[in-house]
Amino acid sequence: MNTTQNRSPFWQVWEEADCLADQQTVQAAIDRLAAEITARLADKSPLVYVVMNGAVIFAGQLLPRLRFPLEVTYLHATRYGNATQGAELHWRVEPTAAAEGRHVLVLDDILDEGHTLAAILERLKAEGAASVSLAVLCDKQHDRKARPGWKADFTGLEIPDRFVFGFGMDYKGYWRNAPGIYAVKGL
Repeated sequence: MNTTQNRSPFWQVWEEADCLADQQTVQAAIDRLAAEITARLADKSPLVYVVMNGAVIFAGQLLPRLRFPLEVTYLHATRYGNATQGAELHWRVEPTAAAEGRHVLVLDDILDEGHTLAAILERLKAEGAASVSLAVLCDKQHDRKARPGWKADFTGLEIPDRFVFGFGMDYKGYWRNAPGIYAVKGL
């Protein structure tokens, strides 16, 4: 039996990808983010919203480094599904914890154009949060942000304007588990 015929086409994506940040670089960025978040939010007992599915690996690495009282929950809003381009916003799991009067920290994998994140942040502000901060593992460098010049409150890595996967970010639903940040060849 020829194993090449049974091999997933996603292997080729992996084999041809460019490594933008290896696992050590990502871990160092998360350490730095933890220190910055701790300095700003340690005395606020924040409500932390993890944006699914992309932020699950990032959050799993970051949260144990935040050694102060916090409450964790999640939400799931998407414009991508398993596609490579965004469309209309869909709430799969809406915010469930009360944000009113709370200091809220939203964790996500990437700030790309930011339409989904903008909707999430606006929703939490409309619910009466005392403050809403955004922490992202990656900020994609381009001028197509939903808000001109928009930057997250906490950013791990700045990456080029390429289609990336790994450490929570996916390529057509695959490779969220890649141990660093990789760019798809040709995209």
